[in-house]
Amino acid sequence: MGFRILVTDDIDNEGVELLRAVPDFIVDDVPTLPADQLLARIADYDAIIGRSATKVSETLLKAATRLKVVGRAGVGVDNVAIDAATRLGIAVINAPAGNTVAVAELWFGVMLSLVRHLTRANVSMQEGRWDRSDLLGTELKGRMLGIVGLGRIGGEIATRARAFGIKVSAYDPYIAEDRFTALGVARVATLAGLCAVADILTVHTPLTAETTGLIGVKELASLRPGAIVANLARGGIVDDNALRVALETGHLRGAALDVYAAEPVKGDHAWRRIENVVLTPHIGASTAEAQRNVAVDACEAVRDALLRGDLSRSLNVTMPAGDWSLLRPVVDLAQRAAEVARTLLADHGARAIQSLTLTRGADLAAAGTTLLSAAALGALEGVIDESRLNLINARAIATSRGITLGIAEDSAQAHPRAIEVRIVADGQEMRIGGVAPIDAAPRLTRVGPFHVDVAPRETLIVLTNRDVPGVIGHVGTALGDAGVNIAEYHQARLAEGGEALAVISVDGPGGADLRRTLLDIPDVQSASVIHFPAVE
Repeated sequence: MGFRILVTDDIDNEGVELLRAVPDFIVDDVPTLPADQLLARIADYDAIIGRSATKVSETLLKAATRLKVVGRAGVGVDNVAIDAATRLGIAVINAPAGNTVAVAELWFGVMLSLVRHLTRANVSMQEGRWDRSDLLGTELKGRMLGIVGLGRIGGEIATRARAFGIKVSAYDPYIAEDRFTALGVARVATLAGLCAVADILTVHTPLTAETTGLIGVKELASLRPGAIVANLARGGIVDDNALRVALETGHLRGAALDVYAAEPVKGDHAWRRIENVVLTPHIGASTAEAQRNVAVDACEAVRDALLRGDLSRSLNVTMPAGDWSLLRPVVDLAQRAAEVARTLLADHGARAIQSLTLTRGADLAAAGTTLLSAAALGALEGVIDESRLNLINARAIATSRGITLGIAEDSAQAHPRAIEVRIVADGQEMRIGGVAPIDAAPRLTRVGPFHVDVAPRETLIVLTNRDVPGVIGHVGTALGDAGVNIAEYHQARLAEGGEALAVISVDGPGGADLRRTLLDIPDVQSASVIHFPAVE
């Protein structure tokens, strides 16, 4: 089955061709569509990739019944209803690194233009004047640059600023001390503290509920007289009205703006009447290199999400950094372990899940929340009517259904890539353990109190029986008569003559009556048949 992808907003052709090269993809590359036209056709697509011109609203997402991925060829995703996408199980992917250099270089361009009056100088020369005496500027060397947000772009600016002889301080409560040290940037504990020392204040954060209006009247007033403010991140982080007042009263020397609270800025706008401001029309990422980079990055991420289920670059699912090929087997194992636990409980009459706890080995600490999402997915798979249940929304749906989720690390696990899923339903408990070595296929290693060793392939049979001679032969015969081929058969017991457990991995799905056939065998006490979703 192929995937259909809608590409819009003039995404660079190199990214589009990357998608067209995949045989399973049908790619429609169209100009930016009016909202009503996009709404009318979105139900046909598995993915949409665009830039800021296309608004991916909650209404659009609800109409997109096939949609699996939203790709944004750029950094900001304020044009995407991420909360709605998460509820609907739709991955939102951006391209955070592709335009880093472009924005950093623009920052120095506009800053030099501001402090050396380059725009005014050019206009005066073009108009035949020689206004040298009116164009006295200042140098950047020796200034204190205050950076709000020391991420990719903030870090690039900090690195280049040092070459100019600029002193750099920054405020970012989400960045580790090591990054400040590596960049040679002084850490300031509060935003107020940064404003108190900055000659130039620049913001490089996403636009969120926390950062909207982050630089307002109080912050601007606390800046040194004659300070400069730059916003090349997102309109709305700096309060436009407060900034205009600070400029008009002379408290600030100038400002450099590439983004605005309302875009596009047209007509006789107030900003156009203020002399000491350098204005650019949201061109931070407008270089040929940046547009190619973000297009390729976004298209590659969407391709991998559709073909391989790789959500490592999704903004709305917690995925650890690293090689997805190494994490994927553990994710699948967690999902299958939970599905086994839930099925065994259900076959014993326990269907209402109260809690799910995931325990993971030392090497999987960073992947804990991802594995918990996979376990929640396995616990819910096939028992609820969510058509787009997946890693993105599984935990949220589980919580909404009253299931308590927990995660723990067990350094005493026999293998550093071992996991255990514990589900409690209607007061009954089931534990399923497994291990996913880097150099071998994942294995189930525990079912309840029994130690086993079997691969959870397409279909798994779990049965308990009295530990008496002949049962294994009868089971093998029954499966053979049903046309079911055994791939692995593991028998375990706790004590001679007591209860025994068999875990059987078989080829093919088996018939609908397979469980009944197994239960009819003398001395078989319980039987469960678990069919796993195919892994691409």
